[in-house]
Amino acid sequence: MILVTGGTGLVGCHLMYHLLTHNRKIVALRRESSDLNPVKKVFKSYTTNYESYLKKIDWIIGDINDIESISNAFQNIDEVYHCAAFISFESSDLEIMKKINVEGTANMVNCSIDFKVKKFCYVSSIAAIGLSTNEFTDENTEWIKTSNPYSNTKKDAEMEVWRGVHEGLNAVIVNPGVIIGNGFWKRGSGVIFTQVSRGLKYFTTGSTGFVCVTDVVNVMFQLMEKNIFSERFIIIAENLSFEKVFKLISKNLGLAPPTKKAGKLLLFIALFIDYMRSKIKSKKRRLSSSTIESITSISHYSNSKVLDALNYKFKSIEKSIKETSRYFLDK
Repeated sequence: MILVTGGTGLVGCHLMYHLLTHNRKIVALRRESSDLNPVKKVFKSYTTNYESYLKKIDWIIGDINDIESISNAFQNIDEVYHCAAFISFESSDLEIMKKINVEGTANMVNCSIDFKVKKFCYVSSIAAIGLSTNEFTDENTEWIKTSNPYSNTKKDAEMEVWRGVHEGLNAVIVNPGVIIGNGFWKRGSGVIFTQVSRGLKYFTTGSTGFVCVTDVVNVMFQLMEKNIFSERFIIIAENLSFEKVFKLISKNLGLAPPTKKAGKLLLFIALFIDYMRSKIKSKKRRLSSSTIESITSISHYSNSKVLDALNYKFKSIEKSIKETSRYFLDK
């Protein structure tokens, strides 16, 4: 039996479908307030027989920060895929990220040890990988604490998993890049498609690693099946500029591409305006200094380790964007 957390999110949702197609029995932990409609839509994008797959999921109401509910979910569990996380670049969300990303992961690790789980896969992020001064960043790049609260909490969460490894847990960590995939247009990387669809005029100067969600779940599954533990793997298909990605999305949505460069000065002016708007209207900020740093930094990541371990062939980002754009237009 397999336990999945974050099943109502992008990675967890696509992962559950992948596991079900391989005849795995799934228990999925979710909050009572969780919206299951995106899960239904994702499954529907794979097959017309989606309802029969949905019925195979054993949903358990619970919270990774509630030990009692986690303990109930861990009954008869052999494998765990821990995908749940809180994503934000706002310093005001630091405490909730510590609670969910770090303490929640510690709880999952502790229960996995207590209930003698055989395999554990943790979904981290390239945000938890240090930035190299060389051409490519890899799994061995030295970590330096940043001003990005999300990066820091994901790194701290990884340390909880490594603690579990030292205590005998068979665990593997995956560090996906920016994930391209359908089903979630108001959060995560899906927001990029929403923003472009509204007529994005500016592109930012940064670059990073991108990957299709189906590749992420395929790699996770293969690592667990091959019993590859006590390792972490960067999962990216390609390193691309945001300009390139925005233009590919625009093309596939049938829209004019952004043509104006948004440099740091312009972005920090926008940051100030956003800050004032949030104060005057008492609304959550849309932009942060961490976000600006993220979308203007030029980062290149190496996927050599996972390629060597699995002899894996990634889907091109151009194809991923084409497929995801089709789902976006049909939503």
